[in-house]
Amino acid sequence: MSSLDPIPYSDAQLRAILQRVKTIAMVGASSNWNRPSYFVMKYLQGKGYRVIPVNPGITGQTLLGENAYASLRDIPEPVDMVDVFRPARDAPAIVDDAIAIGAKVVWMQLGIRNDAAAATAEQAGIEVVMNRCPKIEFGRLGGELSWSGVNSGIIRNRPPEAPLPRHKRERPAPSHNITYGFETRAIHAGAAPDPVTGARSTPIYQTTSYVFDDVDHAASLFNLHNFGYIYSRLTNPTVAVLEERVASLEGGRAALAAASGHAAQFLIFFTLMDAGDQFVASRNLYGGSLTQFGLSFKKLGWKCHFVDPTDPENFRKVLTPRVKAIFVENLANPGGIVLDLERVATIAHEAGIPLIVDNTLATPYLCEPFRWGADIICHSTTKFLSGHGHALGGIVVESGRFDWSQGGRFSSLTDPEPAYHGLKFYENFGDFAFTTKARAVALRDFGPTLSPMNAFLTLTGIETLHLRMDRHIVNALRVAEFLVDHPRVAWVS
Repeated sequence: MSSLDPIPYSDAQLRAILQRVKTIAMVGASSNWNRPSYFVMKYLQGKGYRVIPVNPGITGQTLLGENAYASLRDIPEPVDMVDVFRPARDAPAIVDDAIAIGAKVVWMQLGIRNDAAAATAEQAGIEVVMNRCPKIEFGRLGGELSWSGVNSGIIRNRPPEAPLPRHKRERPAPSHNITYGFETRAIHAGAAPDPVTGARSTPIYQTTSYVFDDVDHAASLFNLHNFGYIYSRLTNPTVAVLEERVASLEGGRAALAAASGHAAQFLIFFTLMDAGDQFVASRNLYGGSLTQFGLSFKKLGWKCHFVDPTDPENFRKVLTPRVKAIFVENLANPGGIVLDLERVATIAHEAGIPLIVDNTLATPYLCEPFRWGADIICHSTTKFLSGHGHALGGIVVESGRFDWSQGGRFSSLTDPEPAYHGLKFYENFGDFAFTTKARAVALRDFGPTLSPMNAFLTLTGIETLHLRMDRHIVNALRVAEFLVDHPRVAWVS
């Protein structure tokens, strides 16, 4: 397990922590309104928690209505949980202070993991969570994270409930996270019954706009400090169900839907590339992609190197310092050429760049490219995911396992974003930073949005994907068997 991989805590454990905790001490709380610690603190306060800031740089000052302290030991009242916004190297000293004040939980934020400090805390009877964000986990368990197409990993047969103390009789929670089969996820992932009527089917939310509680609520959404719907060019409840469903089927972290497969490809490369950057692509691609990459992208200052994919080493031969990604089709359209994804992924990762796989023809039912090293997957949902020919669409899925900070090559994700007051996407959103940046900038500014109606039609198609793909396989085999025995056919691939 790498330090980027989330530790597999059970949902029941995380929910139990968030339900019983009342007072949180936030070590490393910042007074800068656009730093993660500030808006995590504000979010948690909005959910009913008391959050006490700990930062020697602002000792004696008031932050979001709370007095700031220099250290945990200076807090004059009991603390249930310590939330750590400091580097991993500082964790041992923070754990010592947490033990001294009798805290019950130490929670280390995204990107923070110190196994030795965790062992010390656990020996003292403290529960430890690492490389997770309590804001993100609260939103995931309460259904908020699904609003942005993030794979919650939860199949719901009841409306989502926030992990707050409940006064009614509780249903027992499983001790471990349940793994659901492909068929179940194809029908239910991302969806939940309507909380008012109990309606099971996902509605078509044919709306452009959403109501904000007040100016502060609106500001927190537009600044990406809170989860929620802003405007249907960016987020829509029907589209969000589709995004989470495809992310679940692909085994990815998050997804972003677009108006077509070409639009999805554009969102990927706009998020990755600057003028003068390059990428490498298989020459065995859908004809429209060859034109988009070879001609239209050239006008944006992006250069594509096309190579013969049958020998994976061909990708390595054309790599340059300006190459930002490798792009392939899993099953080439229309040739049906099958690539060695694992070898191509190894070449990409040795160069410190992501592997992008168009999985349109294979679909996640036949192949899950993330299992073979892919970092980003795209689809023209128009084809097999929909299956009925009634709706155009495209989608981007990220694995959540690529380190965008390596080598300083992906400034779009690691550097301050001027459009959001200097917010850094990889720092703030971690393993779903790529789709968040693509949504918040590329989709916002260029607008290739998937309509709610087309999202609904695509969801309807996905419900039968497993049945249709099995039939496609049977039909293809019968055609191949007929052709291989035909005297006028020389060969069958």
